[in-house]
Amino acid sequence: MNKELLNRVAKLGLLFWVIKIFSTTVGETAADYVSTNLNLGLTKTTILMGVITVLVAIWNFKQKKYFAPSYWALIVMMSIEGTLITDILVEKFSVSLLTLDIVFAIAMGLVFYFWYKKEHTLSIHSINNDARERFYWIIVLTTFALGTCVGDTVSEYLQVGYLYSLIIFSSVFIIAGVLYYFKIINDVLAFWIAFIVTRPIGASLGDLFIQDPKDGGLGVSVALINIIFFIVIIATVSFLTIKSSKNATL
Repeated sequence: MNKELLNRVAKLGLLFWVIKIFSTTVGETAADYVSTNLNLGLTKTTILMGVITVLVAIWNFKQKKYFAPSYWALIVMMSIEGTLITDILVEKFSVSLLTLDIVFAIAMGLVFYFWYKKEHTLSIHSINNDARERFYWIIVLTTFALGTCVGDTVSEYLQVGYLYSLIIFSSVFIIAGVLYYFKIINDVLAFWIAFIVTRPIGASLGDLFIQDPKDGGLGVSVALINIIFFIVIIATVSFLTIKSSKNATL
């Protein structure tokens, strides 16, 4: 088979969404851990994680196909970097969350527009060339930044709280699935709604675990949460890699 025809992103399924949500949780907690607990600071952490993200992106793009370790490593790194981009704009440059919600939403809309104008499809089932893969990852990073803003806007700015934010965003995720099941919306729209909303789901879940009880969290150690979630992600990705390798030999 011509490698150009190989889809370069993960297949959808339960494990896809599990890893996606867990990776966004890690993005929230790992960014806080490196910046605060390791005393690296927000600016240095953003630069460091940005460099690592670029290196992982180069590794993934060289595959020219879906390769579970590089794909999910890039998802995790973009989750971390997306969180840091939002945090540094809010904390260092005093940009309001509402402003960032609008800016990132417009940016996402523009990327979708130019993607569709060039490739005539937004389907993740046909990410089989360099242009589509570039658009895909730009959208991924943008949705992580947007999801961080929206999650913080709902849980903190609107003071809804982490638990209720988790419930709200999880409900949107479920509704998107139901609307797709009953053919009210198509698979492309359903996927991107679900993909975007998993970012605030993961962030709300992470904050619910690590924030102090007086702030509405459970006060669990950031290091412990990172270790547990990283183990789950690595174990699941390893399973998918082994499964993919077995299928390729059949």
